[in-house]
Amino acid sequence: MRIGLDVMGGDFAPESIIEGAVDSLQHLSVNEKLVLIGDEPTILKKLSEMEMEPSLFDIVHTSQVIEMADHPAKAFSQKKDSSIAVGYGMLKNGDLDGFCSAGNTGAMLVGASYTVNVIPGVLRPALATVLPCIDNRNFVLLDVGLNPDCKSDVLLQYGILGSIYAKCVLGKDNPTVGLLNIGEEETKGTPTVKAAFELMKEHPEINFAGNIEGNALFRETMTDVVVCDGFVGNIILKMGEAFHHIYKIKNLKDSYFDSLDWENFGGTPIVGINANVVIGHGISKRKAIMNMVLQTRSVVHGNLAQKIKEAI
Repeated sequence: MRIGLDVMGGDFAPESIIEGAVDSLQHLSVNEKLVLIGDEPTILKKLSEMEMEPSLFDIVHTSQVIEMADHPAKAFSQKKDSSIAVGYGMLKNGDLDGFCSAGNTGAMLVGASYTVNVIPGVLRPALATVLPCIDNRNFVLLDVGLNPDCKSDVLLQYGILGSIYAKCVLGKDNPTVGLLNIGEEETKGTPTVKAAFELMKEHPEINFAGNIEGNALFRETMTDVVVCDGFVGNIILKMGEAFHHIYKIKNLKDSYFDSLDWENFGGTPIVGINANVVIGHGISKRKAIMNMVLQTRSVVHGNLAQKIKEAI
């Protein structure tokens, strides 16, 4: 397995990216190789400072950087020797099994569309994340930011994509799927959500558990997959970050709230494209980068992209 890491992407690149890459080595097997993509002299200098042997990595030199403030489509098309563009090129050519970056999110999404492409039959790809429940199990939430406004057929397909993710990455045999709504009753919600409810309850590939309310999130009775549009999902994700921040500044100690630390998850995979890609938070530092690499490894091990192709 070869995992590509964008060394130049993120608010704290390249130093924190390289530090996280070094930390991830202790968790990778001899058959798993981390490929550092970025400015080679900078990478070698940092590895030397950390007293790390460069041969532990494969290093691919690039001469350009897509900055966080760059226009995504313009930057991706004009900066062909950037770490993001080169990483996607290697992914498309089969030189990588997975690719991850904490860089410009828009450029990462544009790269997915321009190179590896959306799986035929997928209406809209989604960003999916794994979050913890209070009973020490995890659930999949999608979409968390890619599509802020979704039609009912897209929400239906998110139920299918989320089920595949839960099976491949979380090991759930027959994952239950809940539709996020303002009430449990079938008659509640917007016209789009009510239409999605009807589609989901009739679909044979979804183990549909009905509507789920916001006050049921993170609880022990929750479903394995929660479906919503990207507007709502992104708010939920960032509220989880806020709860953890408040918990920390209050100097509280609890193992569950420790698990809400976004750095533990590292990144969110793009589901519905022809490759394994994980996008990290732009403010990621050492710990988050390490976990982004390990998240990418989990997605590759689960053969997620291929399983979605087969299902769709």
